[in-house]
Amino acid sequence: MTLVELADSYLAGSDQLRAAIAGMTHEQLIARPVPGKWSTLEVVAHISDFEPIMADRIKRVASHDNPTLLGADENLFAKRLFYQDRNIDEELAVIDAIRVSTARTLRQLSADSLDRVGTHNESGVLTLERLILRATNHITHHLTFIQEKRAAIGLE
Repeated sequence: MTLVELADSYLAGSDQLRAAIAGMTHEQLIARPVPGKWSTLEVVAHISDFEPIMADRIKRVASHDNPTLLGADENLFAKRLFYQDRNIDEELAVIDAIRVSTARTLRQLSADSLDRVGTHNESGVLTLERLILRATNHITHHLTFIQEKRAAIGLE
């Protein structure tokens, strides 16, 4: 894939997420219909909290020579950052803004930028291309869980 194609695919995640939660009430967003799983709001808050982390990784690899990239514990974020109390519109706005800004940057990079690397403290050496794909697939991965919740509360 070219950088423009990668940027377009990455940017499309925002619309896919919005489509997945369309029509859900606040009560449905905070419901936990699948035992042991996050609510839809918690899923969106998780995505929102990890968007700046992933965008930072992408931008540091694009601009620095082999930067260190730090992992983050999603369960600690969820446990300590009040996911059930978040505002869905604010969380979506964060995701939208970061994706628009990052996609704009990606479109301006040269093709050889995809081979730039950073070293993640848990995953090892990662190329810029791999980081973009990880960020793109992050929303796609979570859409499955949102669909599962929609079905469990009778929206599918």
